[in-house]
Amino acid sequence: MEAKIRGAFESVGSFFTGGDHIPWCDRDIITGCEREVAEAAEGDSEELKRDTIMRLSWALVHSKQPEDVQRGIAMLEASLANSSPPLQQREKIYLLAVGYYRSGEYSRSRQLVDQCLEIAPDWRQALVLKKTLEDRVAKDGVIGIGITATAVGLIAGGIAAALARKK
Repeated sequence: MEAKIRGAFESVGSFFTGGDHIPWCDRDIITGCEREVAEAAEGDSEELKRDTIMRLSWALVHSKQPEDVQRGIAMLEASLANSSPPLQQREKIYLLAVGYYRSGEYSRSRQLVDQCLEIAPDWRQALVLKKTLEDRVAKDGVIGIGITATAVGLIAGGIAAALARKK
């Protein structure tokens, strides 16, 4: 019984906090990735440069700071124009979808996730992000309906109170 009660409280808590299964990244990791990119830029290996930029992009779109997420999105969009192997293209599209999800642009994120799933239909990360997006949109819809219902109730109550005072 106690486990059921704990589960109910956890599900209600995650509903309001927006708990998802996408990892977050902190400033220390981003700083380390930025250092790696700077060191790789001094070297001759193009592959190392690409890899460090991908790691930095991953860290940025998983950041809790909106400006980091926007920076990650810009880096990924710029790098998509460069021809790269299909696997790396898929990774970039997925990271863009994460970035747009983190920035609240759910429709753009959904388009990119669908694009990932066209390339790799069984890709677990993309499937999890798609489910997370669907859950978030449904939750936002429920909250919107609740706010609308509350507003209508307050207006109706105000009108009823005004009519009651006139009599």
